[in-house]
Amino acid sequence: MILGLDPSVVLAFVGAGIVLNLTPGADVMFASASGLSGGPRAGAAAALGVALGALMHTVLAAAGLSALIAASPVLFELVRWAGAGYLLFLAWKAWRAGAVPAQGGETRLIGAIRRGFLTNALNPKVALFILALLPQFTAPGAGPLWAQILALGAIFSVTGFVITAGYGMAAGLLGARLNRHARALNRVSAVVYGGLALRLVLTGGAK
Repeated sequence: MILGLDPSVVLAFVGAGIVLNLTPGADVMFASASGLSGGPRAGAAAALGVALGALMHTVLAAAGLSALIAASPVLFELVRWAGAGYLLFLAWKAWRAGAVPAQGGETRLIGAIRRGFLTNALNPKVALFILALLPQFTAPGAGPLWAQILALGAIFSVTGFVITAGYGMAAGLLGARLNRHARALNRVSAVVYGGLALRLVLTGGAK
C-alpha cells in the first residue's frame, strides 16, 4: 500500500497510465525521432529525459507551482513559446545534420537525455495534464496531498519511461538498418520535431 492509498486505486492508476502511455503522443514521437536518427540507446535516453521532465512537473504540482503556471496566462505563454522555440531549434539541427555525429556514445546519450528533459520541462501542457490526472487518484485520509502526488507521479514516470523507451528503441533498431540513409532519417526527425513545435503552438491546454 502506498501512503495509505487503496491498492485497487493504485492499480487503476497504473492501468490508466499504461493505456495513456501506450497511445502514441508527443513523448513517443520525440523518443522515436531520437531513436530513428541516433539509434536504440538514443531513443531510450530520450525517453529517460522525458520521464525526468515529467518528474519535474510532478514536483512542481506537489509544491503548487504548476497551479500558478496554469493560472497565469502570461507565464503559461512564455513557457509554451520557449518550448516551441527549442523544438524548432532541434528541427533545424536535425535537418542540417548528415551522418550520426562523431562524438562519443556517452556524449550522445547525455545529449539525448538533456533534449528529452528540456522538451518536456518546457511544455506547460504536461504540467496541466499532471494537475488534471494525479489528484483524481488521491484520497483525503491517505496522508499529505503533496506526498501522494509525488508517489503517483513517480509511478507514472516509471511506466511512461518503460513504454516510451520501447518505442524509441524500436525506432532505433529500424534506423540502424537504414543507417546508410542517415541524412534522410535526420530530416524525418526534423519534420517530427517541427510538427511537435507546431502542435505545441496551435493546440490548447490538454496534453
